[in-house]
Amino acid sequence: MTVPGRRSSTFSRLLRHGFTDPSGAERLLDVPELSTLRGDDVLLDALGATADPDLALRGLVRLVEAQPETERQTFTTTLLAAKPFRDRLLGVLGASEALADHLARHPRDWESLVTYEAADLHPGVAEFERGLAEATDEVSLRVAYRRCLLAIAARDVCGTIDVAETAAELADLATATLRAALAIARAAAPADAALCRLAVIAMGKCGGHELNYVSDVDVIFVGEPAQEAGDPEGGEAKAMQAATRLASHLMRICSETTVEGTIWPVDANLRPEGRNGPLVRTLSSHLAYYQRWAKTWEFQALLKARAVAGDPELGAQYIDAVSPLVWQAAERENFVPDVQKMRRRVVDNIPAAQIDRELKLGPGGLRDVEFAVQLLQLVHGRSDAGLHSGSTLDALAALAAGGYVGRADAAQLDEAYRFLRAMEHRIQLYRLRRTHLVPEDDADLRRLGRSLGLRTDPVAELNKEWKRHAAVVRRLHEKLFYRPLLDAVAQLAPGEIRLSTKAAGQRLEALGYADPAAALRHLEALASGVSRKAAIQRTLLPVLLGWFADSADPDAGLLGFRKVSDALGKTPWYLRLLRDEGAAAENLARVLSAGRLAPDLLLRAPEAVALLGDPEGLKPRGQEHLEQEVLAAVGRASDAEQAVAAARGVRRRELFRTAAADLIGSYGTEDSPREPDPGALVDRVGEAVTDLNAATIAGALRAAVRAEWGDELPTRFAVIGMGRFGGHELGYGSDADVLFVHEPREGVDEQDAAKAAGKVVAEMRRLLQLPTADPPLLIDADLRPEGKSGPLVRTLKSYAAYYHRWSLVWESQALLRAEPIAGDRELGERFIELADPLRYPAEGLGEDAVREIRRLKARMESERLPRGADPTLHAKLGRGGLSDVEWTVQLLQMQHGWAEPGLRTTRTRDALRAAHAAGLIPTEEAQTLDEAWVLATRVRNAVMLVRGRPGDTFPSDPRELAAVGRYLGYEAGHVGEMVDDYRRITRRARAVVEELFYGA
Repeated sequence: MTVPGRRSSTFSRLLRHGFTDPSGAERLLDVPELSTLRGDDVLLDALGATADPDLALRGLVRLVEAQPETERQTFTTTLLAAKPFRDRLLGVLGASEALADHLARHPRDWESLVTYEAADLHPGVAEFERGLAEATDEVSLRVAYRRCLLAIAARDVCGTIDVAETAAELADLATATLRAALAIARAAAPADAALCRLAVIAMGKCGGHELNYVSDVDVIFVGEPAQEAGDPEGGEAKAMQAATRLASHLMRICSETTVEGTIWPVDANLRPEGRNGPLVRTLSSHLAYYQRWAKTWEFQALLKARAVAGDPELGAQYIDAVSPLVWQAAERENFVPDVQKMRRRVVDNIPAAQIDRELKLGPGGLRDVEFAVQLLQLVHGRSDAGLHSGSTLDALAALAAGGYVGRADAAQLDEAYRFLRAMEHRIQLYRLRRTHLVPEDDADLRRLGRSLGLRTDPVAELNKEWKRHAAVVRRLHEKLFYRPLLDAVAQLAPGEIRLSTKAAGQRLEALGYADPAAALRHLEALASGVSRKAAIQRTLLPVLLGWFADSADPDAGLLGFRKVSDALGKTPWYLRLLRDEGAAAENLARVLSAGRLAPDLLLRAPEAVALLGDPEGLKPRGQEHLEQEVLAAVGRASDAEQAVAAARGVRRRELFRTAAADLIGSYGTEDSPREPDPGALVDRVGEAVTDLNAATIAGALRAAVRAEWGDELPTRFAVIGMGRFGGHELGYGSDADVLFVHEPREGVDEQDAAKAAGKVVAEMRRLLQLPTADPPLLIDADLRPEGKSGPLVRTLKSYAAYYHRWSLVWESQALLRAEPIAGDRELGERFIELADPLRYPAEGLGEDAVREIRRLKARMESERLPRGADPTLHAKLGRGGLSDVEWTVQLLQMQHGWAEPGLRTTRTRDALRAAHAAGLIPTEEAQTLDEAWVLATRVRNAVMLVRGRPGDTFPSDPRELAAVGRYLGYEAGHVGEMVDDYRRITRRARAVVEELFYGA
């Protein structure tokens, strides 16, 4: 019976030694096999030094109970007498529940931890092969593998080897295991073994000597006939079949689950053509594929290729043959777009709830380090053989030694990578499961923290250290690429090896810069010197360069940044904005590198960069607010030219605001993800450009009136928006389609009123088209009665008389999008009252009118499409484009608008939704038309943003086409997919148009 005082004393001792369940530990210590050790501080001290004393004690009890009666005394005596053995055994039991299970099943395996010969401190492949030598089948191989793994884990948890040595030993054990599995497979099929030569090439972490405790072992199989291919008994086809059977058997031996568990899955999906390709190929077949079809990521994977098993001569031949291809990958035509694609982290498949726990793929994870190092190896390894290492840490050290990475950066990255890999090892070691997720349970976190030497407050310390190292990785992932480029042109850190101009150029080329020499000149101008401006820009540029490289035109982004900095570099708020406002710098980088329009607008008034740092700065302002600002500016001006210059200045700033918001919404940033609804972007752009053009016209009207008549024109005057203007669907390059209407004031002669109205129109058009640095606003009045032959401005009565007597069906159709946008609001509303019966005729359209609309549409399709234009890619007039969708919707409005109030709108998408709600268009067809209209509108907007001038079809220049693709959401190298998608979507829309519009 336990004495109460003694129990209290033991309880306290157990708590002091790190037990979280002292009551349970007491019960375990009371088992007969351990009762003699109960009061021994040696055992408690050893248990308390483990990652999880409770887990270690439970494993120890199981191991003791599993010993044969005759061996228990020997075991307990050895446990107390031999401290190295005690530390190794309890260290493993406190860190790995899975290895405790193994020891319980194989209780004599503790003996492998009793002694260490000097040669065994860092065993190589040969030593592990001896440890597996007696394995003759799958089960015995698994048992022997776990026994060897037990020894590695013991060295690891006791600190005898560091994380890199642990990973190397695990790779060596994997090598020995592959050789043993192949030997078993060959013994099971001697006929197959006689027919072929088979080499096993390790890839990934196994090939790089940096394997995890539990990981797929990536391999490639190379086969050749054992005899000449022409021999009927050793022909190539038979040899490949035999080699495939052997390779498949090897994979099953390692991958299948038995009572002893699984060793690890063997993954051959890195082979040519992946899982769709043959499991085994000849050497010549491999080379043919790599020379003709392989993608950049496949050469990146080959960085770690290492022959590990099978025919050593064939394995060496494979490595010798593929190595030169790896180091030529950076010279491939598609290297840059491939790199741009690979640089973007693919986290879409990680569940949102797990992304913050992802040690490998999450932000600041292991993949960041590995990718950065591998890319720099590919870029610079073609001229520096010292970088040809499959190990991440060895390659990082070589990059630092060669000056390709700053030494301080390399040291920080090395430390962070080691810590993250150690976390990964200990997480996997617990249950020997393949996982990269940091556990959530406090008990698991406590064990993990203690296993890494964090003992004061393991959970809090672990989280702090993990976040700190992840932040370092995240920051240095970008800095690794770009900081050495700055040092190459403005070396300030004494003692650092400088990146050569040639190496800097190679790196810039690999990151997508078409003119690396010019880029280096820009960097030198921005980063050189000791001024505050240069110092801040040296801090900003490593991140900015990464964002530029993530675009379709990095050169333009860097040049634009230099120009903006030259203009604003001495302005204190500019540098403070970029340094202190996290979103401002990234927003600026996205805007400067996305095309010509937004940078051109910005460079005409660089102070507009302030909009990018204000959370509210990119939100569009409504027409009322804009009109107030414009009219106030016009009122302060001394003459009409200055007044309209002020109005056009507001328009320029608002165009920049709208374009910047559109680009940032389309590309997405770290703080603001990509806008998921393209239609919402289109609507915002259309509304914003319409509002600012309306405010600008209002300002021009006020300036024209004031110049001649002061505050009051002798006739009431209104501007009616037509087409896209009236529909609130303007794009960046759209003209302003309008009608001008006036009505003489009481007592004013009609002829005098008409002259005054004509003068106002002429003066407005002149003022808005004056040559200035601001983008022009072209007024187009061709939709007026009689077209170009008719007067520019009419009275309301004249419009009424014309429409009553002469109006054609196309003119009624044009009125569907008529809306007052400036001038006398009441007069404008009366014009709309005049238009309503024409555009929404009572009882709808007659058959003759429908036929006339169809005839006009068909004629337009045949006559107005530009010569040589591809009708499947013309966004306005092409198949399934804007014209197709709009004419279809407008026909429904004219047929049913009299009865369906929802159709009485100037906006195409609103009318389409109303037609669907009224049952005039089925759901799928309505969605098809909407998708095509939105896409075609975005293509036109993208062309204007990218080229700085309007266009209705995709650019032919590859870089411009890539920029359009990025705006539309396609990653680098996917412009073909973009064009195919456009054709597919518009083809479906045209089929709907054929049915609904033409009645086909």
